[in-house]
Order: sequence, then structure tokens, then C-alpha cells
Amino acid sequence: MTETTDQPPATEGPATEGPATEGNLIERYFHLREHGTTIRTEILAGITTFVTMAYIIFINPIILGDAGMPQGAVFVATCLIAALGTAVMGLYANYPIALAPGMGLNAYFAYVVVLGMGFTWQEALGAVFISGLCFLAVTLFGLREMIVKGIPQSIRVAITVGIGMFLAIISLKSAGIVAASPATFVTLGDLHDPKVVLAVIGFVVIATLSVRKVKGALLIGIMLVTFLSFVFADNRFTGLVSAPPSIEPTFFALDIKGALSGGILHVVLVFFLVELFDATGTLMGVAKRAGLLTPEREGRLNRALMADSVAIFAGSMLGTSSTTAYLESASGVQEGGRTGLVAITVAALFLLCLFLSPLAGSVPAYATAPALFYVACLMLQELTELDWDDVTEVIPAAVTALLMPFTYSIANGVSFGFISYALLKLLTGRSRDVKPVVWVIAAVFLYKFIAENAGH
Repeated sequence: MTETTDQPPATEGPATEGPATEGNLIERYFHLREHGTTIRTEILAGITTFVTMAYIIFINPIILGDAGMPQGAVFVATCLIAALGTAVMGLYANYPIALAPGMGLNAYFAYVVVLGMGFTWQEALGAVFISGLCFLAVTLFGLREMIVKGIPQSIRVAITVGIGMFLAIISLKSAGIVAASPATFVTLGDLHDPKVVLAVIGFVVIATLSVRKVKGALLIGIMLVTFLSFVFADNRFTGLVSAPPSIEPTFFALDIKGALSGGILHVVLVFFLVELFDATGTLMGVAKRAGLLTPEREGRLNRALMADSVAIFAGSMLGTSSTTAYLESASGVQEGGRTGLVAITVAALFLLCLFLSPLAGSVPAYATAPALFYVACLMLQELTELDWDDVTEVIPAAVTALLMPFTYSIANGVSFGFISYALLKLLTGRSRDVKPVVWVIAAVFLYKFIAENAGH
């Protein structure tokens, strides 16, 4: 579809597809009619979201395995916390957003905290647990909601745009369309590679079907590229069903006492700050895309914040790094997903993956990349909401959006956005425009960057 507004289309309603009636339990619980959606649309959106993020159940065990963690147990922990966290998000917050162990945070856990600083993986899990409790406390006392409400409108817009750009570089890399270059950091990939060609075909198919308003355009594109990959790109089907390994090696293996006594408080701070702004930024960006940040619906945001707070320390007890809201949820929103039924669908599929991991592993990254890149392109339309005549608003917004993909971190983009916003307003004599919470956040991030680089 070419038009993408934050509000769900008014013409699309459950009456057109039957199952979602006012007397239906699902309708009453998720308010499908109010959100202009249907059971079919929500399930389709959930499948789309799951397919685009299923890679985490294979990548997370590999990364944490490098830190010495048993990969089989981490696989089970990843599936379980993704299912649990996402189900809470759907049932408690009624948000179409999926949760799973975060990319980037798992790498920091494995390569910096364990391999770089010398902590055991059990102590690192303890640090994740402590940061999760801090995260939960901030949410319970309303501080996180206060932070969210204190974010300037221009930065809110920039978060959505930055997430789109972040999705773009992730998807282009997964598709092989961009590649690393020692001279220019990135360059054009090998356009003769069958995987790249299939990814391009997938993008064209998705865009064309969307323009023609075909239901399930993203999922159709992903499945088409997956099918073609068996014919043209040496993809192999490794089976359908397998029994899950035991979670016992990582279950409640965290060492909280060791984390507290090992001088790991700096690590806890890093986990906490990245979780706070990475997850919050993703939640706001995707929720805005789904039209859920309107005044009458914005109250549910605190429930969503609570859901992902609980998932962090629960994941540490199961045996995985920090859990967070996933950018890929935007693909389900683009398919029309608007309620927690999307999340419930994703949660059910993660549970199934405990037994169907070979089937899920048959979908290659270059098959999901076209869907993510299409969503990324559409998210850039938020730029039209900026007041381009006010440089003190536009520059911090641009800094926020650009730093996300170029530092490969949502948290970094938000950090520099806050700092530049406060600094520019101060130096131009407009400090009264800045809310107190912005000064505090900007100061905290400035201190964090200074402290991190003091020894360099």
C-alpha cells in the first residue's frame, strides 16, 4: 500500500470478515472493531512479525555460546522468554509488539562483559537481573512514563525515522546489497549473487502487491523468496520436527552475589541505559506507527513498558541476555496488525519453535530482508511532521535519526539527540522550551560518554 497513516484504516473492520463480533471473546478482549482490524488480519500480521525475527532463536545461542554458555539451553531460554514476554505484551498491554533477547545487548554480554572484562557468564546474567529490577522499579514508580512524556515531539518523530533507517541498513546487509569496505565502511554488494537477486525480487514483489492492496503482501514476499532459495540459492531443508534440548544448564544459573561483589555496577548501568532507551524507542516508534499513541490510547503505553520490564529479569533467570521490544514488529503493523492478538500469535509460534526449529531455520535472512526494507522506506514519511523552519528542533531530530544506523544503536541515537537538543536550546537562548526531564537525561548521557572514554 502506498498510503501509511498512523491510524488504522476506518474502512477495514471485523464486520467484513465475520469472526470478530461484539459477542466474541477475542473481540471483547482485544477490541478488534475499535482498532479497525480482524482476527485474520491480526494472525497474518503475527506470522509476518515472527518470520522476520525468527533469526534470533539461532543467532542468540551462537553469540552467547561464544561466552561459554550451553547453546542448547540458550536456544530453549530464547524461545521461552520470547514467548512469555510477547504474551504478556499482548494480554496485558494489548500491543502488537514482540519481545525477544536483543541483538547488540547479547554481543555486549558475550564479547565485552564475559570475554573482554573476564566476568563469568553466570555473573553477567546476575548483572542483567539487577538491571532488570532497576528497569522494573523505574517503570513501577512512573519514572519511565515521565521520561517518555518528556521526550520532545521532534525527537519522537526522529525515533520513528531513525528506527526506519536502522531497519534499512540491517535489511540491506542481510540481503547482501551492501557489504563492508575497508575504504568507505560500506559499499555495494555482489549483484550477481543469487541471494541478492532473490532479495531484490522479493522487494519488488512486496512493493507491487502492497500497492495493489493484496492482503499478506509481506508474508507472500518472504515465502516466495524462501521457496526460490531452495531452487536457486542452495538453501537446504533440514527437517520439520526435533525435540528441544534441556534448559537445566542455564535455568536459575545467574550469580547475583558475584555480580554485586565483582565491581560490575558499571556493566549494570550500561545494560540499564541501553535497555531503557533502546526498548522505549522501539516501543514508541512501532506504537506510533500503529496509531496507538493517540491521547485516548496512550495510557496503554505504561502497560507495554511494564511488560518489557518484566521480561528482562525473567530472561536472566531462564538463561539469556536482556530481552527487549523488537524493531521487526513494524512489519506486522504494516500488515495491519493493531492489537495484542498479533503478539499472542507470535508467542505461540515461538513456543512451536521449540519443536519446529528446523522448519523455522529454513527461512534465510535474505528472504525477510525485503520486507524489513519495505517497512523502513515507509517509516521515513514521518519526516514530514518536523517543523523544518525551527533549526533547534530539526538538527537534534536529524542527529537522533542519523546516529541510529551509523552507530548501529537506537540508544546512541537517542543519547546524542537529547544532548544536542538541550545544548542547542541553551546556546540559542531558548532553554525555557526544554522540559526538566530532558536536562536530566542529557546530563546522564553526557556523563556516561565522558566516563566511558576517560581511560582512552
